[in-house]
Order: sequence, then C-alpha cells, then structure tokens
Amino acid sequence: MSVGIYDCFGYGPGYDVSFRERYRLIKDAGFDCVMLWWSDRFGRGEGYREDAELARSAGLSVVNMHAPVHAQNFLFSDSVEGESVFTEYLQCIDDCRVYRIPMVVIHLPDDDLPVNEIGTDRLVRLIDRAGEYGVDIAFENLRNIRNLTLVLERFRSPHAGLCYDSCHHANYAPGVDLLSLYGDRLKALHLHDNGGSRNQHRLPFDGNVEWSTVIDGIKASGYTGAVTTESMNWDYAHLDIRSFLDLAYERAKRLERMIM
Repeated sequence: MSVGIYDCFGYGPGYDVSFRERYRLIKDAGFDCVMLWWSDRFGRGEGYREDAELARSAGLSVVNMHAPVHAQNFLFSDSVEGESVFTEYLQCIDDCRVYRIPMVVIHLPDDDLPVNEIGTDRLVRLIDRAGEYGVDIAFENLRNIRNLTLVLERFRSPHAGLCYDSCHHANYAPGVDLLSLYGDRLKALHLHDNGGSRNQHRLPFDGNVEWSTVIDGIKASGYTGAVTTESMNWDYAHLDIRSFLDLAYERAKRLERMIM
C-alpha cells in the first residue's frame, strides 16, 4: 500500500508555501502520493492545473483530484447554477485525461435535494464520459446518504464508486454501515478525525472516530488503494509545516499498518 495526503492542508490563506515546495516537503516527510484540490477557490489561485506535474516532479504519484464543492447542491437543479456545476464536473473528467489523473472525487447534493430526472441525466453523462476516458468517479459521503445510496445502487459502472470519508461518516451517518454496504465499490479514502474547532479534518486518532471499526470495514472490503488522510492544520497552529507533515505521516502509517 502507499500513503498519501490532501495537498491543500493549510499554512497560509493563499498557500504561503509554494506548491512546488509543498510537494517536496510532502515527499520528504515520507508520503508516496497526494490528492489534489482542483479549483482556484479557497485561496488556491489559477495555478492548480500545474499541480499534477509538480507533484510527480517531486516523486509523488497523484491518486485523485477533488472537484469544486462550492455549488455541489445545484447538481440536480434546472438552473444556470446547475448547468454550471455540471459543466465544471465534466471539465474535471476532461482534465483527468489531460493531466493523467486516474480519479475525480465528487460531492452529491444534500439529501434535502433528492436525485431527480435532471440529476439522473447529468449523472449518466458524467459516468459515461468517465468510462469513455478510463477515469473513475468516487462519490463522497456527507449529508447525502440517501442520494449516495441511490446513485451507487442505480449506477453499477466500474467507473463509479465510493470515496469513504471517516469523519463525515461519524458526524452525519454513524448508524449506516457504509463500508459493509458499499465496500465492494470503494475507490478512495478520506481519513481524518472529528472534534476540534470545526469538528472535522483533524489528524487521525485525535478525535472520536472509532478507528478499529473503520479499519475492519476497509479490510473487509478488500481495498488495496492508497491510505490517504484529508487532515488540515486548523487545530495544529503550534506546529510548523514540516512538523505537521511528520505527524500526519506517522498517523497515516499507523492506519496503513492496521489495514495490512
């Protein structure tokens, strides 16, 4: 197995540490791979399409990109915003092919915005495009368990599956055994803990996620992909970037040892 981290994990609202240097530091800490944020939002700026090659130049593989999240709840909407977010997701799939990124992680709308005919048509087109290009789509669990269940049940394409987020699971749907239900569709991991100032994105083992249960589910699924953490530095201001990455790597390796 390989271990990885989300590349936009903090340190400056405009990412004061350049991404070329950031990837070097990630590699120096011991990580094998990264997950990329694919948008100019959250202070990232226009250079994000350079990231895949910058990461590879540092000796890291790229396991997936994260599609923009700012308009996720419009995906099933018959509106300008709905068409815009659908177009953004299509562009992400196109960019996966161009920049040699194997997978895109997408947020489905919240459950109070259920899948409708427009949404179904857009999902068909997204999954068909992904299949045509040999790209995977991993739909992430948030406040969207009914929508996620419907999509995973309805769309059986080998190019559509689950991005399992440990903290969102604990916070929003602890009574649903996602990994038992959809472990055979597991394509990506967002491993982070809850608690802290925002009740999410802490380093594993610093919150209340039941890691033994999570690990049992991942092991039972037969998942062999990267062990990746989506932790942020929000509650670790006392650590410089190198110390944060060292600690994040130690936690990721601990999870990896539990899974193997």
